[in-house]
This record gives sequence, structure tokens and C-alpha cells, in this order.
Amino acid sequence: MNRLQKQMAGKRKNILNVYCTAGFPKLDSTLEVMKALQHNGADMIELGMPYSDPLADGPVIQHSSSIALANGMTIHKLFEQLKGFRNEITIPVILMGYLNPIMQYGVEKFCTQAKELGIDGLILPDLPIIEFETKYKSLFSKLELDLIFLVTPETAEARIRQLDELSSGFLYVVSTSSITGTEIDFSATASYFNRLKKMNLKNPILAGFGIKDKASFEAVCTYTNGAIIGSAYIRKLENSIDINQTTKEFIDSILG
Repeated sequence: MNRLQKQMAGKRKNILNVYCTAGFPKLDSTLEVMKALQHNGADMIELGMPYSDPLADGPVIQHSSSIALANGMTIHKLFEQLKGFRNEITIPVILMGYLNPIMQYGVEKFCTQAKELGIDGLILPDLPIIEFETKYKSLFSKLELDLIFLVTPETAEARIRQLDELSSGFLYVVSTSSITGTEIDFSATASYFNRLKKMNLKNPILAGFGIKDKASFEAVCTYTNGAIIGSAYIRKLENSIDINQTTKEFIDSILG
């Protein structure tokens, strides 16, 4: 098992995965943010690669991507920043991004370098299943990189099972058919989460979109193995003068 799989096997409940945007709030903030997340209790990091057209992301993360791009963040720059990061970061790290810039970079080159750096997996919301199965599945398998697919409340059961079979590490359960940062009434999504629970899926499930505080984290964790928080953390980071202190206060407010 790799780091991600070991983490999911070792801690089955209340897993906290925190999203941050590479190159935000400043170009050289990436490792500082990652170290602060690990030091203050995050179980894993979802590191966003900024993109000009992030379809699944709400205004807060879109704004952070715009700032990161203006700061000069690119895949090449990110990989430069990540050299040697495993000397300090031991928790799983997943790259989240979109297919277009990775294709421009070269998919095999990208995946190979990500693996060499110590990345554990990828989330690519716009990667079609058929594209993955026919073009990239063998590459991911060879490199032992996890690919995490997303399911939504509208995803049919047969497709959920297909995505679960193709995913490794965990299955990303989108809590709403909206964008990140949306207000969610988790009591209204209970039937959706219960339906997934009864399916006895192969992968653990982490829920994302709309989880922003202790109440929403605990609510969603009653149905899932954990949750992904992004927009709420990004808001705190934007005007932070002390990233470690800001991160400590934020994670303490979720887990404390």
C-alpha cells in the first residue's frame, strides 16, 4: 500500500483532507502552507494546480487560482517547489487539477515526475472514464499513482460502481450538484449518503463541497470516512500574516 492507502486503512473515520491552491496566497507559499497543514493536524493534503477555467470550483477557489496564476504558478514551477518536499511532509498529498494543462505538459511526463517527487494520487474532474480506461489506466497502475473519481447525487448506481472500481485510495463524493463553497443542508442529503453507505463500496469515501466548519464536518462524517475542506480554508489564507497560526486556528475550529 502507498501512503494514501495506508492512511485510509489506518484511520477509518473523521479523516480531514484540506485543499490548498499551489502558489497562493504568494508564489512561494506552497510548501509553507503544506507544512502548516501537516503540523496542525490535517490527515492529507489536496494540492490544487491553478487553471484558468476550473469548471468544478466556486468563486473562492477560482479567485485563488487567478491569484496563483498571476503570481506565476505553472506545473513546471510547482514541480520545482516540490523537489525534496518528502523530507518534511509525510502525510498523503494528492494533486487536483484539470486535463488540458496536463496534456499540454505531457501526461506520461507529468505522472512520472509527480510520482518521482512523492505525489500519491490525482483528482482530475474532467477526465472521462473512457479516456482513462483506454489511454491512462496502465500508466497509473505502473506508477502506482491513485486516481480518485468523483460521484454526485445524480450519478446512477451502475456508474457509481464503475467509478468505485476504477478509483483507488478513496472515492470523492460530491455532496451537491453545485460548485465548491456552496452552502449545504446536510440533513437534505442524508438519503444520498445513506444510499452510498448501503452499496458497500470498495473504496472509503470522502465528501467534499460545502464542508466549512466543525458542524458540517461532523455531520458529513456520520455518513462517510471523512471530508474535504477547501473554500473555507482558502478564505482564511488570503489575508493571513502568519500562515501557520491561521492554519492552526482553522483546523482547531474543525477538530477541536
